[in-house]
Amino acid sequence: MSHQQQQQFITEELSQLQREILTKNPSDILQFCANYFNSKLQAQRSQLWDNQAKANAAGIDLFPPVSNLNVNASGIGFLHDRQPSFKSPFGVNDPHSNHDEDPHSAPAQNNEKAEPSGSIFKTNFDGKASSSSRIQKDVDPSSVEPSSQQPAASLPGFLKQANKIPIAFNANRRTSVSAEALNPAKLKSESWKPPVNKLSPEEEATLAQNLKNNFLFKQLDAQSKRTVLAALSSRQFPKDSVIIKQGDEGDYFYIVEKGSVDFFVNDTKVSSSGEGSSFGELALMYNAPRAATVIAATDVTCWALDRLTFRRILLEGTFNRRLMYEDFLKGVKVLETLADHERSKLADALRTEMYHAGDKIVTEGDQGENFYLIESGNCNVYSSSGGQLAKLTKGDYFGEVALLNDLPRQATVEAIDNVIVATLGKSGFQRLLGPAVDVLKAQDPTKAHETIAAGN
Repeated sequence: MSHQQQQQFITEELSQLQREILTKNPSDILQFCANYFNSKLQAQRSQLWDNQAKANAAGIDLFPPVSNLNVNASGIGFLHDRQPSFKSPFGVNDPHSNHDEDPHSAPAQNNEKAEPSGSIFKTNFDGKASSSSRIQKDVDPSSVEPSSQQPAASLPGFLKQANKIPIAFNANRRTSVSAEALNPAKLKSESWKPPVNKLSPEEEATLAQNLKNNFLFKQLDAQSKRTVLAALSSRQFPKDSVIIKQGDEGDYFYIVEKGSVDFFVNDTKVSSSGEGSSFGELALMYNAPRAATVIAATDVTCWALDRLTFRRILLEGTFNRRLMYEDFLKGVKVLETLADHERSKLADALRTEMYHAGDKIVTEGDQGENFYLIESGNCNVYSSSGGQLAKLTKGDYFGEVALLNDLPRQATVEAIDNVIVATLGKSGFQRLLGPAVDVLKAQDPTKAHETIAAGN
């Protein structure tokens, strides 16, 4: 597989991932990306397993032992030279570090020695050995022509699709997009300081609004957001100039202040965007090439954030936020049953919201979507039927009743003074609270009322 083909395959995958992210706007971007690629791998392998009987009938082994793919007819290894060498970011048990063992491989179906191949198949479609022809044609499965006994039109759909698989693809190995390794504790000890650019109050307000809903920045605390705004610099691009080029290394994240831009993937226009939109964040977040080319459709003014500042602010902001929430969660009585790793996952999923005196955080009768933990400040809890029910302060929680029982809000919670809360969405509530959910259910006030009524 040529370098150009590899780049095209990577950029197409990243472009598809970017569209998924922009559509679903996940709160935990790293977990979303991991789940995205794992689900694609699972669906792909599931399809192959479902069609294994058809493949065997056609003389094709969809899951040959990995050791059979590493040497050619002369006993000279060639796939090792063609496979990219990298370390998985998911831990020390790296499936790429051992080519001889693969926990995902299916057991061998027979004792015949598989012929070497650059594709995932042991033989070509007519069952005839073609080892030398594959080697001569750079191990390209698309160069194998179907025989008259098995015309291409009669092949099962999943076998036709095999010819579209990139040459370096190996069903027994998984690839990943990885971020550069940065140690936040080490970064704190360094003398680096982010750039500071002067912005007018109007510019700062506009940029803050533009970043408000950006999936990478909306989780930052107030201080990190101020650092981001101060680090932005203005850049101008004349009409038809290339702002970023597909395949290049990511260097800047951009917010469009004036004008409009067009997006191209493999020289095909895929979308456009205008003032207030942003682009370039994925290439800055991951150590991967640009997924698309961006060209100025008009004269364009952008706000730009450089790679180093982007990575450091995000990393340090996330790191500091995790430490703060882990410390806070240790003092929340209802969460005492959580293990350290469960508490860390919960800390990563929490979002900070701020309210002023008199603000209603939740309103009786509304649909419940979030669970709340009070970081600071005081709140009154009251209902239309019972008046004031309680006063909440730091470490208290509310909003769990609607999520536990899928009910509307049972009471209104109003801020007495300035209040900061940590919020957790419905899916995170069900997924991350673990054993704490049982404690919440035991303390559910609606169940207590049912028990009293039953006793009467």
